Amino acid sequence: MSNGSEVTKSTAKIAWGYRHVILFVIWLLYLINYFDRISVLIFLPYIQKDLSLSAVEIGWLGSIFFFGYALAQFSAGYFNDKWGPKKTMNIAIWVFTTATFLTGLVRNFTQFIILRLGLALGEGHHYVPSTGIIANWFPREEKGRANGFFVTTWTVAPIIIPPLVTWIAADFFGGAWRPVFFLLTIPGIIGILILWYFVSNTPKEMFDKGRMKKEEHDLITASVGVGAGEHGKTYSSKIFTADPQLYIFVIAWFIMCMLYWGFTTWLSIFIVKMHGLSLKTMGVYATFPFIAGVISMYGGGWVADKFLAKHPKFVSMFGFAGCVPVLYFLGTVPKGDVNMLILALALAGFFFNMPWTTMQAYAQLRYPKEVIGRVMGITNGIGQFGSFISPLIAGYLVVVLADGSYNFANVFIFWSLASIVATICVGFLKETQIDHSAFEK
Repeated sequence: MSNGSEVTKSTAKIAWGYRHVILFVIWLLYLINYFDRISVLIFLPYIQKDLSLSAVEIGWLGSIFFFGYALAQFSAGYFNDKWGPKKTMNIAIWVFTTATFLTGLVRNFTQFIILRLGLALGEGHHYVPSTGIIANWFPREEKGRANGFFVTTWTVAPIIIPPLVTWIAADFFGGAWRPVFFLLTIPGIIGILILWYFVSNTPKEMFDKGRMKKEEHDLITASVGVGAGEHGKTYSSKIFTADPQLYIFVIAWFIMCMLYWGFTTWLSIFIVKMHGLSLKTMGVYATFPFIAGVISMYGGGWVADKFLAKHPKFVSMFGFAGCVPVLYFLGTVPKGDVNMLILALALAGFFFNMPWTTMQAYAQLRYPKEVIGRVMGITNGIGQFGSFISPLIAGYLVVVLADGSYNFANVFIFWSLASIVATICVGFLKETQIDHSAFEK
């Protein structure tokens, strides 16, 4: 074969291969990652009562996790590029599985703060190596769909976890939340074993073991580059730090994290305290934004690959722009209007989840895969400070009424205004690959 394009054309009919096994496994591992963090948020109204916490303290508990998570992204990028994604993920899963068990033992606000920071440092080292695996294993023309499938973890998880853990707590533990966290250590242990057996850093490792065909190996390496099969080129960090596009991208990513985690952190309390729903009912209603999000996430990746190959950013822009009216609308739904609440929750989830697919793919399209770990470590590190401040700001914007219920109107106005800024930032992104020849070491 004379060049990479010929390899790609000749092997383009490979619809299924070991790369899809890898994708499903890292998707499953990230789903396990979400069990603890989502379960904590679901049980917040009851943890608040058990530990006698104020609305501001709840805001701090929601936010402090993302402070530690943000810091972890920087070291995660470094470890990913130095040790490889698999080893970095293995350490991450061990740490957050241990923290999940300890969550069931927490007795006061201070202990909870310390534990949330520890959990964050564990889970914070999982995301970057996952994107590194996708960068190594998928050719350019499949990245939109691969990322689209992977990011559905943060919509599928909030769909299955709330009803599952509230059902377990209500029917098996008499409404107690602590035993649930002891039980959730089991998926973490299973995840460690799955990672060990099924995942490798590069296609070459699995090709050498005889688990994938040469045609698939050639398809991947022709598009991703020789580095997908073996480490070769290295690049100076200036390739992205000197690129103005990175800073625009980071601002949009920051706001995307603000929207997702601000909303997800306060969702259960919003449903219980503003709309007066019970534990089991809340567990069901909390899934609606994320059911809609599965559709918008994977659908956005599919549209980007099929119709917007040159300008996938339009998917992100559409998602952010849609958040502006929908989030404002959600904050105005009156108590007791169940049908309107369901519609507003679904629409909000559809739009604030949509940008994830093409935003995550952007870095993989613009920069060489050898620096993806560092790029996404910096991007998600700074971005997760958005996750840190959003629940905290919401805690101060929530209005506590005389009857003890909450009004969230100001919170949703804040998130709507942030969505306008993100829409503008994404509009300025350039989607061409950066000229990296000058940055090779």
